[in-house]
Amino acid sequence: MAKTNGGKGNFSRPFTRRTFLSRSLKAGAAAAFTTGLLPNLKAETAGRYNVLFIMADDLRPLLGCYGHAEMHTPNIDALAERGTLFNRAYCQYPLCNPSRASIMTGLRPETIGIYDNSKGFRDVLPEAVSLPQHFKIHDYHTRSVGKITHVGAWSDKRSWSAPIWAQNLRIDRATIPSWQILDVADDELPDGKIANASVEILTQIKDRQFFLAVGFHTPHLPYNVPQKYYDLYDIETFTDVSSVVPHPQNDLREYADIPSGSTRIPKEKTLELMRGYAASTSYMDAQVGRVLQHLDTLGISQNTVIVFAGDHGFHLGEHRNWGKATLFEVALRSPLIISVPGQQLGQTDALAELVDIYPTLCDACRLPIPSQLEGLSLMPVIEEPTRPWKTAVFSQLGERQISMRTARYRYTRWGNRGHQLYDHNTDPDETVNIARFSENKELIVELNEQLQAGWRAALPEMQEQAPVLQTLPWDINNDGIVDTHDLIMVSNSFDAETPQHPKADVNKDGRIDIIDLLLVAAHFGESNVPTAPSTHPNIRPEYLSLIDKWLTEARLSDDGSNIFQEGIATLEHLINTVLPSKSALLPNYPNPFNPETWIPYDLAQDADVHIHIYNMKGESIRQLSIGFQTAGTYRTQSRAAYWDGRNAVGETVSSGIYFYTLQAGRFKTTRQMVILK
Repeated sequence: MAKTNGGKGNFSRPFTRRTFLSRSLKAGAAAAFTTGLLPNLKAETAGRYNVLFIMADDLRPLLGCYGHAEMHTPNIDALAERGTLFNRAYCQYPLCNPSRASIMTGLRPETIGIYDNSKGFRDVLPEAVSLPQHFKIHDYHTRSVGKITHVGAWSDKRSWSAPIWAQNLRIDRATIPSWQILDVADDELPDGKIANASVEILTQIKDRQFFLAVGFHTPHLPYNVPQKYYDLYDIETFTDVSSVVPHPQNDLREYADIPSGSTRIPKEKTLELMRGYAASTSYMDAQVGRVLQHLDTLGISQNTVIVFAGDHGFHLGEHRNWGKATLFEVALRSPLIISVPGQQLGQTDALAELVDIYPTLCDACRLPIPSQLEGLSLMPVIEEPTRPWKTAVFSQLGERQISMRTARYRYTRWGNRGHQLYDHNTDPDETVNIARFSENKELIVELNEQLQAGWRAALPEMQEQAPVLQTLPWDINNDGIVDTHDLIMVSNSFDAETPQHPKADVNKDGRIDIIDLLLVAAHFGESNVPTAPSTHPNIRPEYLSLIDKWLTEARLSDDGSNIFQEGIATLEHLINTVLPSKSALLPNYPNPFNPETWIPYDLAQDADVHIHIYNMKGESIRQLSIGFQTAGTYRTQSRAAYWDGRNAVGETVSSGIYFYTLQAGRFKTTRQMVILK
């Protein structure tokens, strides 16, 4: 299946982590390059919206707009009044990293394979096309401020047009309390600094088409915010909480004011924590307000889609717990507000999932929706809040613990350790597990079958919509997919006064050269046609010399920019997929001022490879035992044999002429090299 940037996607088609990992060069995996090399796409992007995506950490729907009049959250409440508030939105995993990985990739945790906070999605799915990366591919300027992904954000250059703005928030929990009233200004704290940075970036990019992600840390522990936000709440506001919390999760236990070794937190401490959580929520709301106000001040709100979400829910004493990482409603239900210019305003009880954010933003901004996404655009619900929608939504904890929420029930299977069933019509707090009642036996069978059928079976029946097709500037022959044919067409037009293919001048600078070819290579595999043929490279052996020529020219012209790096990486990937017709020893890649060198070769069949280096007198200088190699090309520096320019005793060789012999099975050949120091 080709990578596709078009169509709503076939959501009934299985898409597993195994098949994802087997795909090469996902759409836009090499999309980061200098804007000066880009073609002018303004005609194609006219009418698209900007995106402001705001996320809070550990925030449950404890907000005024969700019916909690005791909460002071005027800015988020005002955003809800200019958009759609989703009353029943659920995370796919009640933990920061897995949930954020799902949001950012549009894939579910079982597909990604991330169940804790140790690995980023790039570690397991390096070629995944993230939400901001998809927008970047379509000529958006993408920026990140604060905490958006939990792991690996620092090095994700594919997603962002500039380095992310973030802070190191490592703290020694054993030395500080879980909450503090601080005598400081808002912008002296991390979230205030995030708001400041967001305002500055908005000012810088206001005249560009942008995707700005802003991640606030509050109301995550510790609850350290200015005095004025604590002053909004009295302890008496929260007197209805449980008298004890027997099982606080580890991150709460680690703070200095929580009794060590104790499984019970006194009621007084619980009330303090409740007040701290509420104060932190109000502080975060004020920072959201600063960003939204600046968007209005700049006059770009009317052209910006705004999404506000929490990464999951949170226990505040319910089920004698303080934290997340459970499959109860309070840990899974998340706030979600989406505001699209010109939309119908209101609330909806439609079942929604955070994995739906990715396709929804694509749909709202009229970008093609990648077919591999495992969420569903919520735009039909935004346009018609009462329309029939998903019959169930799904969350998980670990690989085997799955929970399904329908309009009425929450049904959870704990692997082989039993199940739970709660009726939200009569028990919204999930206090009575009715799975143990014999009268619910048939209901459990029905719900278990629905859970086993999974998320695809819960999707609404929708009339197939025509895909949003757009001409890709790097698809030279307009066949719907960027492939080897497009590379060759650009190459054939190098230095031509009248190019055979008008689109060959990709960056519209008046000449066709290696930069145009690298722009095509950087987008290799992109498609705007769901039925486009496979992008799996099928490079014929006779193309080897041609790709070699492109690589040589690209390396000689390399200015260190991302476009060269990404384009060269694609060409190297292509050349490494070719099965040569015969074994050969190729000219080496020397550093002219250093004796180290790379020795490339081709193998027509599997063989043990040995390279022997001699001087002009025929004396042995060095033997390189490469070992067993499968048939293929070993022409790039990452795969070619490396010689460090030293002899067998570790001495650097002198300048001069040397010979090197390749022996691979029965094949043996010799070439000459010149070393200059």
